[in-house]
Amino acid sequence: MTAQDDADLLALTAGGDRNAFEAFYRRHAPWLRLRLCYRCADDALVDDVVQETFLAVWTGAAASFRPRDTDAAAWLWRIGSRRLIDALRRHTSRDRLSRLLARLRGRDEPSAEEQVLIGLEHGDLGGALIRLSPELRAVIRATVLDGLSTTEAAVLLGIPAGTVKTRAMRARRQLREELT
Repeated sequence: MTAQDDADLLALTAGGDRNAFEAFYRRHAPWLRLRLCYRCADDALVDDVVQETFLAVWTGAAASFRPRDTDAAAWLWRIGSRRLIDALRRHTSRDRLSRLLARLRGRDEPSAEEQVLIGLEHGDLGGALIRLSPELRAVIRATVLDGLSTTEAAVLLGIPAGTVKTRAMRARRQLREELT
């Protein structure tokens, strides 16, 4: 499948074609969910965000897609990442921790990965990251956690590369001040 195929599927989806929407969903939902999981440890919240993202595509966002401006994956990532930021704003860190602990109660001891996630999210670094504005946090997550280059982060976040560099510099400065 090509980028043109995605553009065609989105054009058909904008016209109400359920089969085109289903094909677009099947093609893009797995990688979108995986990328969102890198940014949020709460599987239920990630699943909700994926559903909200594709609901937005179905209910009208598909009509706003312009294939000459961007590719479908970057366009979809912008929608999904913004939905995740909104969802995280709605949920306090205490709510996320209580859901995570509830999942862990069935085991005697959390796995090493779960301990690291709890420490990252609720330790000094986690607190400093939470205090960053969502825009700065998104750049740090894209460039540091996801390992994207400045150019790749710019495409996925829908902002100029210079803005990515500026926000990364501001975020690092703020994190350095809070952690020292």
